[in-house]
Order: sequence, then C-alpha cells, then structure tokens
Amino acid sequence: QAQLVASGGGLVQAGGSLTLSCAASGRTFSTYVTGWFRQAPGKEREFVAAIMWSFGDTYYVDSVKGRFTISRDNSKNIVYLQMNDLKPEDTAVYSCAASSRSGFGSRWYSIRTNYRFWGQGTQVTVSS
Repeated sequence: QAQLVASGGGLVQAGGSLTLSCAASGRTFSTYVTGWFRQAPGKEREFVAAIMWSFGDTYYVDSVKGRFTISRDNSKNIVYLQMNDLKPEDTAVYSCAASSRSGFGSRWYSIRTNYRFWGQGTQVTVSS
C-alpha cells in the first residue's frame, strides 16, 4: 500500500521557522495534489495548504498566507511546507494528504474528503 510520511516537526520559539516534508512510498497511486492539514487538541482538522503537482498551483488558508510556502520537488517526489514567523496558534499536529485526482475551484483543495491517502502527523509546537 502507498504510505505517506510527514516529518520535520518539532519545538520552535514564536517567530521562528520550521520546514515540514511529505514523502510517499509504495507508489501504488499517482499523485496529482498534495495537501497539508493540521489539527490542534479539541479542534477540527483544518486545511493549511495544497499544491498541484503538474502545474504548481498553490492554495493556502488565509491565516498562513505570507508566512507559509508549499512547494514540490518532482525529482525527489517530496512536498515541503516552509513555515516562517510561526505563532503559538500554529501549534498542531500537521498531516499531509494526497489525492490521485484534482477538482475545479480553489475550495476543492480544502475539503478533507477529497484526499484519499493520509499519513501520520508530525507535531509542531510553537512556544510564546
């Protein structure tokens, strides 16, 4: 089975930076879209960012625009989430997800059920 592995989480001071990576193994599916979601304790899972592999189109939740950057390395088959100017409210378990299809409209990428493959999350903790 295909498996997604998220890594790069850790503890960082507010205002600091952290880079997350998402790699896929097994390759039993072709990925068209990779997204990042996060979930804080007691809260619903929230969309963070997504990228379309073929064209590089990116989508972000408003709260991270200008601070987070999602990118992909086609050669390595890895998606990165560069997080700058981290805030305590960014503290959450970050998970990457992949879809073997893509939809029309920016909202499509923020819907959890549009992603079939999910990996275990990596903890990001931002201290004040």
